[in-house]
Amino acid sequence: MSVNNTQFQNQLLEWFAENKRDLPWRKTYDPYQVWISEIMLQQTQMDRGVDYFNRWMKKYPDVYHLHDASEQELFKSWEGLGYYSRVRNIRKCAEILVRDFNGSLPQTVKELQKLPGIGPYTAGAISSIGFNVTVPVVDGNIGRILARYFNIEEQLKLPKVKKHLWQLSEELVPDGRAREFNQGLMELGALICTPRKPNCNTCPIRKECFGYRFDAAHARPVKGDKVVIVPIYMATGVLVHDGKVFIQQRLDKDIWGGLWEFPGGSIERNETPEETVVREYEEETGFEVELENKITITTHHYTRYKVTLHGYFCRLGNNAQLPELSSAQDFRWVEPKELDMYGFPSGHRKLINHIQDNNLL
Repeated sequence: MSVNNTQFQNQLLEWFAENKRDLPWRKTYDPYQVWISEIMLQQTQMDRGVDYFNRWMKKYPDVYHLHDASEQELFKSWEGLGYYSRVRNIRKCAEILVRDFNGSLPQTVKELQKLPGIGPYTAGAISSIGFNVTVPVVDGNIGRILARYFNIEEQLKLPKVKKHLWQLSEELVPDGRAREFNQGLMELGALICTPRKPNCNTCPIRKECFGYRFDAAHARPVKGDKVVIVPIYMATGVLVHDGKVFIQQRLDKDIWGGLWEFPGGSIERNETPEETVVREYEEETGFEVELENKITITTHHYTRYKVTLHGYFCRLGNNAQLPELSSAQDFRWVEPKELDMYGFPSGHRKLINHIQDNNLL
């Protein structure tokens, strides 16, 4: 299908100039800020991402401040965004940038992709938005626009289709205007060409869009298999002794590695949540614990999982204070107010918030 690239470019650029959102990293287009925003916005809604971004920039305004921060400081600043391998890679990048690039990000996609956690899309975004280099980008929003505009009748996850999308994007990006053009595509996908109920009547490129002309926009992109959400039921205990709370640090190789938690785990078949807490404490710490009262039940959603967490207060049954850790690398006995100093997985943080909001400790 033939497309008038110049018309596409002009219509999109004009629309973006009039409709772009006021986002903090667009004030200066500092490549460092562009990088952090792109990593944060992976699997994160825009409003939430902006809040995290602003707090992050106050603490780590440049690569050097980032480089000097400890892993635990960064985990705490990232707490709630999930996918903690991202923040580990950010820290690794900072070390490389200070050591090899005088604290600056490289401009080319090739060099950017050598850095930890930066793939083709993120490299293209940093290069084009941060440096205005004429390179394409393809993310979920852009893939959806191209699927509708060109009426692509195959699933976007197929390797040959992914390759085709990058080729189309490369052909469309105008020389010297990549910054505005690529952001315009992203913005169009976020505001107009949305996953459900695209607002085609206000789309600046609808006249040449084959999906619009064939009344097929609602059926593009072609859907894959429906994601099945797996329910997981867990229980944990907040162990209090002499006014202090026991926490342990997860192994680096585990999911949420390096974060802190209250011992606990999955509820086994024919097991009550209370029995799970007692068993998990014995297995993970060697502590014999006795349950007191139930705190609350929290629910947290991940991409493929729905985790229901039962939380309990408990006390030491054998008065031992030194654990024999089997599933953690470190432990602390902390004051309740000190819990805010540590990074926890979202379910445990919700439990802490409930305790604090209701003055339970």
